[in-house]
Amino acid sequence: MRVVVIDDDKAMLTVMKRRLARIDGVEVAASMRQVSHARDYFRRDSADLAFIDIEIAGDNGLQLARELRESHRDLDIVFVTSHKEYALDAFDSYPLDYMIKPISTERLTETVERARRKRQGQRASEGEAIEGKQMIIQGMGGLTVADWQGGEVKWISSKSKELFALLLLNRGKEVSRSVIIERVFPDMPLNNSNAYLHTAMYQLRKALTAQGLKQMVISHYDQYRLDLTKAEVDYIDFENKLRALGDIHESNMEDALALEQLYKGELFGEQSYLWAVQEQERLGYLYDDFAKRLIRNLMDCKKAATALPIARKLVRRHELDEEANFLLLQLLGAVKDWKALQNHYERFRDLLKRELGIEPSFELDGLLQL
Repeated sequence: MRVVVIDDDKAMLTVMKRRLARIDGVEVAASMRQVSHARDYFRRDSADLAFIDIEIAGDNGLQLARELRESHRDLDIVFVTSHKEYALDAFDSYPLDYMIKPISTERLTETVERARRKRQGQRASEGEAIEGKQMIIQGMGGLTVADWQGGEVKWISSKSKELFALLLLNRGKEVSRSVIIERVFPDMPLNNSNAYLHTAMYQLRKALTAQGLKQMVISHYDQYRLDLTKAEVDYIDFENKLRALGDIHESNMEDALALEQLYKGELFGEQSYLWAVQEQERLGYLYDDFAKRLIRNLMDCKKAATALPIARKLVRRHELDEEANFLLLQLLGAVKDWKALQNHYERFRDLLKRELGIEPSFELDGLLQL
């Protein structure tokens, strides 16, 4: 594993390099004390894992992390800092970990091993995909279809995209012509709807053909379906893995954390397909229940910093959810970010009063004493 360390503290840089060099399988590929040097390095080279200080000689390590997240998507990032107050902003960059100085050898080794397990899991998944799959379908947070080389399907029209989404929702089962017309073309005159369906189906097959996927749309008399036997569909994969995971405990915590990352948002994102609302709500409920269970287990294991981005994600989904907000506030207390805790409580209290005319069922003083 190739590791890079970015910290303007010369002594800290030396300590990190020595400790990392003692971990089997770790190569310290580079170390630097300035953001500009880090940018230069990543323009010409890469790494598997980067330890980044948040304040680097007057520059912003958070901004550097965001840049690297965009340009090197396979790079895992760990923030190393003396400043607890940066915790919330740091998690916007989706780091692997957030470590407060001073750092023990045991803590450092644990983080490296976590990064190693994550990458091994990704490689195994990619190997399976090459052997048995031909396409990746992402339906959570939007709708994209691509082959394994990354070639993305370009939708010719909004209706051809909606037609694909409807067929996808049925998970390989047949959908009748009449149902398609009723759901995708509800406002069209019946005598014109068949022509619109024919056009949309032609456009869909043409878009898929460009990526060698034409054969996935199968028609039989007045029935249509998608052949998903060689497709990896994110929301189906999420549900299957969630079912297999079962109860969350310390031995499967890493699997649970990886599973949480699969959920990128509501099914089909901002597409307002009325016929998809029920399935959107069902999948959303599955995620919400799973995320709350995961947060509680992380809290029990004293891993509040790891749980924070999950709680924030949950609150963004449901601003008025008292349970989600209470979990976030508990986590802020656990990392001793009292200012953020008070600010969030006041925002939540004001939002509840403005939207529902009620007060929170818990008091700030009680949270400060947790």
